[in-house]
Amino acid sequence: MKLEYDLDAYLGKIKNSDSYFHTFINKDSLAVGVLVLKPGEEDTQTPHDSDEVYCVISGNGYLKIKDKDYKLSKDKLFFVAKDVEHYFHGNTKELKVLYFFGGPDS
Repeated sequence: MKLEYDLDAYLGKIKNSDSYFHTFINKDSLAVGVLVLKPGEEDTQTPHDSDEVYCVISGNGYLKIKDKDYKLSKDKLFFVAKDVEHYFHGNTKELKVLYFFGGPDS
C-alpha cells in the first residue's frame, strides 16, 4: 500500500491531460485528489455521494455552496455535505485545491 504522495506529480498529470482534477487515493472510506482551474475554466462537478472537505492551496475565486458564495484564499477549508450542489467559479488566478471525500470518489 502506498503511504507517501508527491502532489507535484499529480499536478503534472492534470497539466498533461484534458481533466482539471485527479483523484490519487480512492478507497471505500476515503478519496483524496487535487483540482486545478485556470481563470475562466468551468467547474462541471455535480453533487457527490459523500461528504467533502476542500483545502485551498493557492488562487482565488469563490465556492458556491447551495445559494451562497464563499470567498477563496490560500489555506481556507470548506465542508460540503453529500448531495449538496456546489462549484468553484470567478477565479482570476489559477486555483489549486485539495479535496477529501468521506468515501470513494463517485
